[in-house]
Amino acid sequence: MFKYSFFLSLLFAFQLSSAQKSALKKFPQGYTPQEVGKRLAYRFVEGKHMLHGGKWISYPETFNWMGALKYAAITRDTQLIKLLQNKFEPLFTTEKVLLPPMNHVDLNMFGSLPLEFYRVTSQQRYYDLGLPYADTQWILPQNADAQQKAWDEKGLSWQTRLWIDDMYMITIVQTQAYKATKNRKYIDRAAKEMVLYLDSLQRPNGLFYHAPDVPFYWGRGNGWMAAGMTELLTNLPKNSEYRTRILKGYLTMMNSLKNYQNKGGIWNQLIDDPACWAETSGSAMFTFALITGVKHGWLNVKEFGPIARKAWLGLIPYINAQGAVTEVCVGTNKKNDKQYYYDRPRNVGDYHGQAPYLWCTRALLED
Repeated sequence: MFKYSFFLSLLFAFQLSSAQKSALKKFPQGYTPQEVGKRLAYRFVEGKHMLHGGKWISYPETFNWMGALKYAAITRDTQLIKLLQNKFEPLFTTEKVLLPPMNHVDLNMFGSLPLEFYRVTSQQRYYDLGLPYADTQWILPQNADAQQKAWDEKGLSWQTRLWIDDMYMITIVQTQAYKATKNRKYIDRAAKEMVLYLDSLQRPNGLFYHAPDVPFYWGRGNGWMAAGMTELLTNLPKNSEYRTRILKGYLTMMNSLKNYQNKGGIWNQLIDDPACWAETSGSAMFTFALITGVKHGWLNVKEFGPIARKAWLGLIPYINAQGAVTEVCVGTNKKNDKQYYYDRPRNVGDYHGQAPYLWCTRALLED
């Protein structure tokens, strides 16, 4: 009986692997993750800094950099790893002034990048640079206001503000710290934070308003949530008390997103508005979440494998001849005005879009 059950489990695993292979491993020329990743990653090496407020390395650049590094690591492209290291090296010396301060959710996320360099190179100086960004996200500053103190008393980050963007900014640096240190406190507190945001912001249809006072389903904002849940579920220990709740939120969102995928395979700037324009950065984040969910078995491969494949194939035509992603919504604050989201400018080569495309290449290349 035991041998028969073991045989069935192996057969199921083989069938799942085969289904994944047919849906997410066979792509036409120009659409393979190896080709796309190489184009986008090497383009980043030559790119200029994208600064936050004109002062510090921005979160879009941070995530594009990390995406390129993860692509380089999984493809064992030592030349690319070295080029990315060379680009980072001035941040230890002549460009040290560009290191973000550790005082805001959009700035602390920078620590995720040197922690990834540490994982790839094992060089202690990257660890020493990156970890304080994770630690200070939970160290209440002396000038904290009453709301920040209230969050801290609940065991949450003082940087909590209930904007959906936060659920990638906070979770990625804490997850990276967990992967570097193996200390559960980092990923546990990120997971607790995610549950707060899920309970506070997810709507019955599985999607998220941009903020409690802004009732619009903005694409990239929802993308941050999708990607943040995906990173947590990928790394969160199976016995975590928060895993069931996060998986429920993830599945509810993915089941909703499948209903709004447009004919071209991607999603619109306002997800539930078919008249709104197709936007690439949020779509790439959804695609990353879908690919990962299929590969990890969180999503039914027969149902979601084709959806993830269609999304990936739909994204590639938006990369121009220079390796720049088009139709990327610019940085966007919240506003209770639907027309505001319609009218947001669209950039070419904006790191908001380049980064999640690279996340997709890594997800497709992983076993």
